[in-house]
Amino acid sequence: MVVNERLGRLSKDAVLDAAADLVRAQGPAALTMRRLAAELGCAVTAIYWHVGNREALLDELVARTVREMGRIRAEGATPAARAESVALELRRKLRARPHLIALVHERGLTERMMLPAQRALAHEAHAAGLRGAAAAEAVRAVQFHVVGFVLVERNRERAPVQHPGEPDLWDDATAEQDPGLARAFAEPPDVDRLFRVTTRAVVASLWGSGA
Repeated sequence: MVVNERLGRLSKDAVLDAAADLVRAQGPAALTMRRLAAELGCAVTAIYWHVGNREALLDELVARTVREMGRIRAEGATPAARAESVALELRRKLRARPHLIALVHERGLTERMMLPAQRALAHEAHAAGLRGAAAAEAVRAVQFHVVGFVLVERNRERAPVQHPGEPDLWDDATAEQDPGLARAFAEPPDVDRLFRVTTRAVVASLWGSGA
């Protein structure tokens, strides 16, 4: 958490940093003005002076999150590789701030937040020769893939322990006499690798692997 030793003196950015830390760690319900003041080692009135009331503070956090999500830069030697890099960066940013993303969604700003990533993908779609509906379809396919993947990840992380689990359900018969498949399902998925594999497949099918 942000503490006075690091702040030197209270500022609007320091208040927002501390508030964002609280929301990331414990969700919006944990963000009270009294709790925030305790984290910062200041009076509640000092927070009101810098950011206003709690709703104004949440609005500031949402605006900041939208700006942070807009800092997307494509990297790679081909349009397909750069599109993959946008997808990887978008997943990383979504994963890093789920509670803040939820606040953005609640305020009806999800599409505004996603616009920079869409524009970066559209640029690479154009570079690959896609135009019109084909370019839009390519952009949306990657966007929906990333968001859907992140939602599945979050649901798996928050789900209760499953009984039976995959190691119990997959045997030679279930795996159609493929013991390697059964062994693979006995291990937890490597979600980072799975994301890269599926993203590459989506991009290659729409951009073209050589684009």
